[in-house]
Amino acid sequence: MRHVLIRLGLLLAAAACSTTLVRGQRGEANEIVLGMSAAFTGSSGNLGYDLYRGAQAYFEEINSRGGVGGKRVRLLALDDGYDPARAIGNTIQLIDVEHVSLLFGYVGTPTVTRVLPLIRHYGARSPFLLFPFTGGQPHRTTPYSEYVYNLRASYLEETAGLVDNFVRAGATRVAIFYQADAYGRSGWDGVRRALDTHGLRIVAEATYSRGSPYASSMQAQVDALKAAQPDVIISIGAYAACAAFIRDAVDSGLTVPIANVSFVGSESMLELLRAEATKRGRDYSSVMVNSQVVPSYEDQSLPSVREYRALIEKRQPALPAGLLAPNANRSAINYVSFEGFLDAKLAVEAIKRTGGEVSRINLQKAFASFEHYDLGIDTEVTFAGGRTQGLNTVYYTRVEQGRFVPVDNWRRWAKK
Repeated sequence: MRHVLIRLGLLLAAAACSTTLVRGQRGEANEIVLGMSAAFTGSSGNLGYDLYRGAQAYFEEINSRGGVGGKRVRLLALDDGYDPARAIGNTIQLIDVEHVSLLFGYVGTPTVTRVLPLIRHYGARSPFLLFPFTGGQPHRTTPYSEYVYNLRASYLEETAGLVDNFVRAGATRVAIFYQADAYGRSGWDGVRRALDTHGLRIVAEATYSRGSPYASSMQAQVDALKAAQPDVIISIGAYAACAAFIRDAVDSGLTVPIANVSFVGSESMLELLRAEATKRGRDYSSVMVNSQVVPSYEDQSLPSVREYRALIEKRQPALPAGLLAPNANRSAINYVSFEGFLDAKLAVEAIKRTGGEVSRINLQKAFASFEHYDLGIDTEVTFAGGRTQGLNTVYYTRVEQGRFVPVDNWRRWAKK
């Protein structure tokens, strides 16, 4: 055990030395600082950027109105490049050096999973981690669930919904393409469990390495899955690799639906495939079916959608000094930034319910008071009764005329 602890200590020290910090002052008495570690660079860089922009639009508006109880809310963002070791270093920096009040908006299952033992190690000294951008299971179950509050539905719920809908439409042969890490295995487990309830099994599987860029060839994975003659392929991955897989699948004549979970970054993936379509004169998006964990940002019948779109336009939040946007010309309106906006809105409400004193005990009481809370999305949020996940709803989308629209009929993908 002593040797294990020594190795852990060395790993944490090395990770801390490699931390990339967005410069900022420590929290002052008149502000509440939230610390965020996310991918702002690399093949998943759009995810951190979009989540940050959505959250920051709301925080900036709240600050313009005087903050929360007279205190400004400051989001301190650190880049981990979707690298678990860097996420560990960032977390040490945020807790021990920056003394943040809360951890917020971490991106990714592999990073969050590796950070959880560290957060638990801090025990009562650890800030809560609010609303990580992952549907993984480790932080939803003991012993880590007592340190994390989630807003979004889980990957078990997303994959179960995809499998159930496709099976009801007649699919019996389901294959899976997934990232070879904790994220991919979490989705793989969800697909396996869902198929088991129907007496089915995964007919073929193929993996790819985390961080694979769009330029990567996924032909070997396509060939392996195509040979199994699947009715549908479920992908558990990030936008660059999943877009590369769809590109190579369509180019190989594979026309079965290819479904993706919410983490993929739907618009980032669609942007890559639209550019490919323009270059090659081929439709790559008609095979896509994406699950989402927030409603459509185009549904302006929802109060929070109207508020989100207005504040994104008004604030046009940019990254803090020290980080460059992966693509500054991309639209800020998308599923990921809308989720970040809702995360920030709920975080502010929780802080308000603490009376401005953001202690662990006060936050636990604050979240326990959320019962059928109206977040403005026509789905109520509940944390009362010991829940640590506020929403369970999953939405399903397809692409029509270059934009995501709700799936209105699963029979369109029924076996011919």
